[in-house]
Amino acid sequence: MRHVIALDVGGTGMKAALVGADGELLHQARRATGRERGADAVVDGILDFAAELHAHGEKHFGEPASAAGVAVPGIVDEANGVAAYAANLGWRDVPLRDRLTGRLDGIPVALGHDVRTGGLAEGRIGAGRGADRFLFVPLGTGIAGAIGIDGRVEAGAHGFAGEIGHIVVRPGGTPCPCGQRGCLERYASAAAVSEAWAAAAGVASADAADCARAVASGDPNAVRVWLRAVDALADGLVTALTLLDPRTLIIGGGLAEAGETLFSPLRDAVRERVTFQKLPSIVPAALGDTAGCLGAGLLAWDLLNRPDRTEATT
Repeated sequence: MRHVIALDVGGTGMKAALVGADGELLHQARRATGRERGADAVVDGILDFAAELHAHGEKHFGEPASAAGVAVPGIVDEANGVAAYAANLGWRDVPLRDRLTGRLDGIPVALGHDVRTGGLAEGRIGAGRGADRFLFVPLGTGIAGAIGIDGRVEAGAHGFAGEIGHIVVRPGGTPCPCGQRGCLERYASAAAVSEAWAAAAGVASADAADCARAVASGDPNAVRVWLRAVDALADGLVTALTLLDPRTLIIGGGLAEAGETLFSPLRDAVRERVTFQKLPSIVPAALGDTAGCLGAGLLAWDLLNRPDRTEATT
């Protein structure tokens, strides 16, 4: 049975699958990334995991994988297949595509940025299915974005397209590790909400999920913290939709798990801010933590189905 390898590399864990031509998940597996062992060990672990998936496919489905797609964090030079930089994994300029191709008997390999790869899956088979233009924004430890155009995701000239988390929404505000002050992710990421709620509640272990529950119960301090984040998020999203004019705005990540506690005030806040802009549909992501792996599978099939279009790798 013809299939591809899909691998989503995270800071702590890796999710993998063998994916059939119709999108069927033929085999799934997970493994720790092992970053505590160092950058070289992480790369070796990825190569070993991919090789095991390759062998599994050949044994159980009668033929080896036809291609592989891999989603990785950090800065990714997708055109050249290089994991350019990932602070949490200690990477700098790792030629991951070539190393994987060599380990996997020469099959083609696509390398993609993790958020853009997840956005590809959400756009094609998830919450954005059928939308010709979408913006995928996961609200996790940080905030990133994926710009979807006609079934593909735009990487930009230098691989930085979609970095909505570093739109400055509060000039002169909280310092950001990127070097700016007042970036969106310093106010509206799950990490930022956790930090603000822990301080407001006086409980060091309190996090964004705790804040959302307190909001639902009517706690005024939680409501204040939550709405501060929602207002910042709405400011950043309106800037993005002014520039991009998406038909669908897909919100994912940890904060989106709050459901209507997030989406109801967020839709209202965006609606209040738009003037001439067209209001997109604002919907929750549909694929959860499987988006990156599913997107990696799409990258691999794109290599096989559209080999003349290198931009299909992101």
